Amino acid sequence: MSMVTLAGLKDLVENISRERNLPRVAVQAAIREALLKGYERYRRAQNLERKQFDEDYFENFDVQLDVEEEGFRVVATKTIVEEIVNSDHEISLKQVQDMGGDEAQLGQEVVLDVTPDQGDFGRMAAMQTKQVLAQKLRDQQRQMVQEEFQDLEGTVLQARVLRFERQSAIMAVSSGFSQPEVEAELPKREQLPNDNYRANATFRVYLKKVSQGQQRGPQLLVSRADAGLVVYLFANEVPEIEDEVVRIVAVAREANPPSRHVGPRTKIAVDTLDRDVDPVGACIGTRGSRIQVVVNELRGEKIDVIRWSPDPATYIANALSPARVDEVRLMDPETRQTHVLVAEDQLSLAIGKEGQNVRLAARLTGWKIDIKDKAKYDSVAEDTKFTEIRAKAQIFEPDEADDYEELEDEIAVDEYQIEDLEDELELEDEPEEELDDESEEELDDEPEEELDDELEQFVEAAENKLETAIKSVKLSFDLKMALIDLIEEEDSEAAEKFRIMLIESSLDLLRQFLEKFISLVNANDIASAMDKLQSILEIKGITFPAIIKKLAER
Repeated sequence: MSMVTLAGLKDLVENISRERNLPRVAVQAAIREALLKGYERYRRAQNLERKQFDEDYFENFDVQLDVEEEGFRVVATKTIVEEIVNSDHEISLKQVQDMGGDEAQLGQEVVLDVTPDQGDFGRMAAMQTKQVLAQKLRDQQRQMVQEEFQDLEGTVLQARVLRFERQSAIMAVSSGFSQPEVEAELPKREQLPNDNYRANATFRVYLKKVSQGQQRGPQLLVSRADAGLVVYLFANEVPEIEDEVVRIVAVAREANPPSRHVGPRTKIAVDTLDRDVDPVGACIGTRGSRIQVVVNELRGEKIDVIRWSPDPATYIANALSPARVDEVRLMDPETRQTHVLVAEDQLSLAIGKEGQNVRLAARLTGWKIDIKDKAKYDSVAEDTKFTEIRAKAQIFEPDEADDYEELEDEIAVDEYQIEDLEDELELEDEPEEELDDESEEELDDEPEEELDDELEQFVEAAENKLETAIKSVKLSFDLKMALIDLIEEEDSEAAEKFRIMLIESSLDLLRQFLEKFISLVNANDIASAMDKLQSILEIKGITFPAIIKKLAER
């Protein structure tokens, strides 16, 4: 059999394997595929008969690589026929018998050497081979990175700054000790404003996503702004969290505030089942030693550690720390709206600079919070207003539900639009106006921006809770995205119920739910499991423990 010589093939395989950290078998497979593409290019160039080569035409051709002899052969699998129609795919019985195949029969397949001469494998074919080899090696690398890091998604890695591309920092990360470094991208939106990104600077980063496509650039997306980084840092510094004596119930983080005049801030809710343990004190440490380590890693980010409570009023009051709350009035539990009454000297502290404190408290608790001056608050008027809203909701027809939501949102005071204390006080001083028919028509025409903001905050709170819960559970990327899609569904009672259950349930209960749900997915598939979950959520009065029990049923 003839062979095309490739001088230095053995050294080439060794060098590529070492430089790109690929197994020799993978390198050889890439070279074989590249040489086959080069042969196709050679055949197309030599197509004197003007044959039409479709995509499947060369499927019966293969390349045999001989690393020791440093060369390759091209072979073709052909079917034995009586009369040849296509000489690339067929061979006559007489030809096979002439070559010594006396026992050959029609319909059988034979493998023949069709290697071109050394000089015929021209420059264009060689260029094609080189291009395909480079592409195949990149594909092999991307596949290995995906296999290496897909189980590490949602964990924290040590990273080193390599260079900068546009506004992103390209960092080197490793999956473990003595493992080679792989490039990861830290986009501008995932960076911390107080970080100093310079060449060779090291940071702890949260592995947010492992890309599975063939797009250009790094496959790994890392973050310094994700709430998961805060959870990891506390778990690393607080032994009680690692031992599950103290649990992190929810995290709300604003690492990149909308205004440069406001610094990054995080609120974290913790709880414990051990009466002898103070969860907040355990996280802060003696003289703040534990929380200071986390603050230093996040370059001075403000962190509020608050006590979680099953009572919404207590939880909301704690979430507005460091402000002192006089009273929390749960105005409408169904739409999760509350009025928080504080003294006049606590208004600015409760709202926070440009509304940051109340915004984070709303994300942490999942409630829409209106901060009110206790001295000017008229409880009778506010109760009457919400009673009228609920009455209107009951008499509205189903097709008028959207109009009702617009009216309700227009009446509610959105604290996130209050830019300073003076605007808040002016709103409190404005007289109440009775809604007449003309006012209702005007309100019906207003856009649903406030409703969208409320839903977005509600969705974000549920997603944060889910992200926190899956830290200790191995959840595939596809399954995680399916649950997030359910959380983000609009106009769905099942999605709304799921969001509320996520926010109000403990992390232990959420872990039980995820473990049962993963078992259901393994027994069926993601689509079937999601259909069953949605059908269970539609059951009236269903509770989270009951959902877990039904997921276990076959």
